[in-house]
Amino acid sequence: MLTITIKQGKEKSILAGDPWIYLSAIDRVEGKPAERNKAGATAIVQSSSRQFLARAAYNAKSQIAARVWTLREDEPVDHAMIKRRVQAAVLLRARALQGADPQALVQLVDGEKDGLPGLLVHSYGGAIGYLVCQFNAAGVDLWKVPVVQALIKATACPNVYERSDELVRKAEGLPITRRVLAGEEPPQRSMVREGGQLLPMDIRTGFTYPR
Repeated sequence: MLTITIKQGKEKSILAGDPWIYLSAIDRVEGKPAERNKAGATAIVQSSSRQFLARAAYNAKSQIAARVWTLREDEPVDHAMIKRRVQAAVLLRARALQGADPQALVQLVDGEKDGLPGLLVHSYGGAIGYLVCQFNAAGVDLWKVPVVQALIKATACPNVYERSDELVRKAEGLPITRRVLAGEEPPQRSMVREGGQLLPMDIRTGFTYPR
């Protein structure tokens, strides 16, 4: 596994709960070349005195070189953890989802707030509608399969579409992708309620059509 050693004094922000580790805060990265070049690979983050600080997703191509998964040394980053966090995020917003206008876009996962750095998920139309996902960091991009599996199980919605932010993914060194991850593709034009108004929108891109 990769090991990231933080420069002396730079560990304070991590211990305070900041989930982002910038390239400028890193002293060195140790591990096999294949691991260092694998965007999103899990790394152990340690202080200059070799004290465990976190487990994080490492991306050598990003200025945000690592995004913290956990500060717990006894918590592995695996399929079970990813699925557990997706389920917790959806459960947290279950009441809002149940009471939502079926034509509204309801946020189900909010990245770092849910311990899933870079992942944004919105629901449209409930269980018979669509889940629209943005994988805007290398870590969650690497765990895409268990994320989708957990979303389908937690929401009973079989249709999952990836619509990631182009500029963010370019900054992360990730390919630009818009595609169906499960089930059916959303229609080109849907009516979405925003601020009390119904707007014609392509939920695959976020483009709002002129009225």
